[in-house]
Amino acid sequence: MLKDLFPKKKRYATISPHPSARDKVPEGLMNKCKSCGEILLYKELEKHLKTCPRCGYHFSLTAYERLEMILDAGSFEEFDARLTTADPLDFPDYQEKLAKARAATELVDAVVTGRGTVDGLPLAIGVMDPRFVMGSMGVVVGERLARAGECSLRERIPLVIFAVSGGARMQEGIFSLMQMAKVSGVLARLAEEGILYISVLTNPTTGGVTASFAMQGDVNLSEPGAVIGFAGRRIIEAMIRQKLPDEFQTAEFVLQHGMLDKVVHRKEMRQTIAALLSLHAGEGECVGN
Repeated sequence: MLKDLFPKKKRYATISPHPSARDKVPEGLMNKCKSCGEILLYKELEKHLKTCPRCGYHFSLTAYERLEMILDAGSFEEFDARLTTADPLDFPDYQEKLAKARAATELVDAVVTGRGTVDGLPLAIGVMDPRFVMGSMGVVVGERLARAGECSLRERIPLVIFAVSGGARMQEGIFSLMQMAKVSGVLARLAEEGILYISVLTNPTTGGVTASFAMQGDVNLSEPGAVIGFAGRRIIEAMIRQKLPDEFQTAEFVLQHGMLDKVVHRKEMRQTIAALLSLHAGEGECVGN
């Protein structure tokens, strides 16, 4: 029969056990938005300052990435770069945890402080980094921020702090909690001297950081969607035995209830801070709503 003379061969899709170089996707080439699921080229993400162009989700930033976005190029002078904790409680495995965090982040602790300029206007600045033990506040974080505040006092320049934190660092116990009072004391002196303090809350800002310096700004700003609170959502729900609103502890919810002055997209943050610094110096115009 004719069909026996010309048999049809079945075709099967095959996968080579040794894919060529063109089949491999280099690491770091793409990222997935945690909010809308959009797949984004990393270069496109960087172009939008690590925010999703589709839904506006704000990805996490390192301390130095944020400094580069906010400050004038080449203006940053870092303070206290070698200041390290002495492990005051001799907490089990704490030194190993710190060593891993330092190796992974190339940071000494969870905050970077220094002085710089924005549109030529001087300021002292502190930027927390969520990668280092969840941005937790220990002795070094408190001391560096207090010293940045003292620089503001000496030089009579504004202070700006970008907060991102899981709260006080439990491995340092009461010494960590004392940093709340230490930094708050410096901020009280800034207020007495009429020196501007701008606090910027990013995702997440919780625990003792929220309960102290993060909410004490003359102006409190936040990035969209940032989680802001003291205790965790599950703890509060268990305590009051009620279901909380879905938007509870978001920046927008906190703004609606009067604890923030403005929610600012990352693309507008530098401009907003520059306008506030200019106003404080008596040279600028009002920042729009």
